Amino acid sequence: MVCGGFVCTKNALCALNILYVLVSLLLIGVAAWGKWFGLVSSINVVAGVISVGIFLFLVAFVGLCGALKHHQVLLFFYMMILFLVFVVQFSVSCACLALNKDQQNHLLEVGWNKSEATQQDVEKTLDCCGFSSVNYNGTCAARCFKDNSQSCQTCSDIIQHYAGQVLQFVGGLGLFFSFTEILGVWLAHRYRNIKDPRSNPGAFL
Repeated sequence: MVCGGFVCTKNALCALNILYVLVSLLLIGVAAWGKWFGLVSSINVVAGVISVGIFLFLVAFVGLCGALKHHQVLLFFYMMILFLVFVVQFSVSCACLALNKDQQNHLLEVGWNKSEATQQDVEKTLDCCGFSSVNYNGTCAARCFKDNSQSCQTCSDIIQHYAGQVLQFVGGLGLFFSFTEILGVWLAHRYRNIKDPRSNPGAFL
């Protein structure tokens, strides 16, 4: 049986979905670990990551069941969902790679102002206070603020230093996984249209 036949396509599709299952479990585990050890206090961030992990797990589960049973309906819905995910992820990845400094700063400030829990996480992790200015009469979770040394940096200075690298990494990683998704769509489409050599030829749809 040459690669590209029924068995090879089935194995490739199963392997791809097993990879998605592992990635989804990794996302869920990392989010739960970060919350458990207090590394991330924002429930919105944790819930978002866990939701993405669960969604990816369900999609991979549908694809895996469809591949193992050669189920036409499951494979069709798997193709449609994976293609929509590809479109969204590819667009977001390209946007991450195309953002300039001003756009990055605006998005960072919008995200900063949306959640006080996220602000505290960033201040504690990066040892900084405030986004664009330090208010020493207010509150801050950074160590430098508690030392009363009045030598704290603003968080925007530190974040912007790494924002470009992070966006490049996230965009590149997103592009990589988006191409694995289009590969999954192609494999599922091909697999649906290959006759199972072990089945009754008249039973194939």
